[in-house]
Amino acid sequence: MKWEGQEQSDNVEDRRGMGGGGRGGLPIGGRGIGVGTIVIALVAGWIFGINPLTVLGILSGGGGAPTAQVSTGPAPAPPADDAQARFVSVVLRSTEDVWTEVFRSGQAQYVRPKLVLFRGATATACGTGQSAMGPFYCPGDQQVYIDLQFFDTLHQRLGAPGDFAQAYVIAHEVGHHVQQLLGISEKVEAARRGGSEAQANAMSVRLELQADCFAGVWANRSQQARQWLEQGDIDEALNAASQIGDDTLQRRSQGQIVPESFTHGSSAQRVSWFKRGMQTGRIADCNTFEASRL
Repeated sequence: MKWEGQEQSDNVEDRRGMGGGGRGGLPIGGRGIGVGTIVIALVAGWIFGINPLTVLGILSGGGGAPTAQVSTGPAPAPPADDAQARFVSVVLRSTEDVWTEVFRSGQAQYVRPKLVLFRGATATACGTGQSAMGPFYCPGDQQVYIDLQFFDTLHQRLGAPGDFAQAYVIAHEVGHHVQQLLGISEKVEAARRGGSEAQANAMSVRLELQADCFAGVWANRSQQARQWLEQGDIDEALNAASQIGDDTLQRRSQGQIVPESFTHGSSAQRVSWFKRGMQTGRIADCNTFEASRL
């Protein structure tokens, strides 16, 4: 992926060197939407080497959460010599360009999300965000949160190396922001509250798969604009989508698959919907909620 020298976003906030105190777990109802929800919390012991019960306690608002980073003012931009932060800034800028154009073509305005870099834990409008959740989007403050150490986990423990695999993760979380702006997330959350656990999980899967499709739309359009993909890049993203499918994670962590507990979709589904968005570059092709088969 030829990202060096590309224009960076000025919408990245670096909280990694900030201290402070904070309490509270990330609520399930108005939760941050992202890679690290219940299924990934259950395998956090394997991925991050921590007690999964601790993570579940954090997610449900229980105790045991590490101290969160709390800003008393605007956090600085990342240092210029931080290559990983530069990469994230370049990818974010590309998503800004793509979604600004998509929204403009629909006579709407795209509101750019802020991307927050943190370590360990940080305060969000959704509660305390934890590294163990993986990257996530908080609809309450319309911000994406990433502990960059997750990229090491993606490579070393989940078997998904490569810069475009990392770009896919960022684009997926920005996809949740697009859903928030379009009013999709709010409707899904209302439907989840009114249904059974199985129905709520099924709605969550459709929401996540749509975010994968939106990531594919970004991949298509960013390539048209920048011609920055190299041989193997697409395979990196498809592999990442596969490695974080619910069935793959459950098989690794507990040796069995429980489809009714899926919240993000199977590996095959995640790959399929990312490919759909990537092949057409059309947001209209990402309507997972009307699809008879996922």
